[in-house]
Amino acid sequence: MAGENSTIARPYAEAVFARAEETGKLDPWSEILQFLAEAAKDPALAAIIADPMFGRDKLTELMIDIGGERLDDEGRNLVRVLVQNDRLSVLPEIVETYERLKAESQRIVNVHVRSAFELQPTQINHIAEMLKVKLGRDITITTEEDPDLIGGIHIRAGDTVIDGSVRGHLQQLANELGI
Repeated sequence: MAGENSTIARPYAEAVFARAEETGKLDPWSEILQFLAEAAKDPALAAIIADPMFGRDKLTELMIDIGGERLDDEGRNLVRVLVQNDRLSVLPEIVETYERLKAESQRIVNVHVRSAFELQPTQINHIAEMLKVKLGRDITITTEEDPDLIGGIHIRAGDTVIDGSVRGHLQQLANELGI
């Protein structure tokens, strides 16, 4: 289902991205999409969205009211289109695809670094500089502590994975030994 939702979300994200790029409003659209996705995840609102007996016009009005001042005319139009096509439930995938397109256009790579211990700011900066040289793009890093790694770090930059963790090395050795 997740793959299907991504396929459904892609044209919406691409259309919003094209418009945001055309108007120079990449960041405001990020905020609008994030807000709408968070609102749609609210359990009470999610139940209303999923209820086929709740009128689409009432749902559109409700979503626009929830958006309030955060939604400009184009934001309200997006809500209308999403409700009309029964696509509010794929807002998280729309956000994910939009943010990926935005990062690519700005030549930014979002990198997730897991380490066994908390990384110091100088270590994070060093990792960012090394990846910037390797990938030829600006780097945005998020970090996470994962004691299961035992030691070292695990880096994910899009489809690229660099596993320098002790756990990863032990798993590789076990695979080579057939254990």
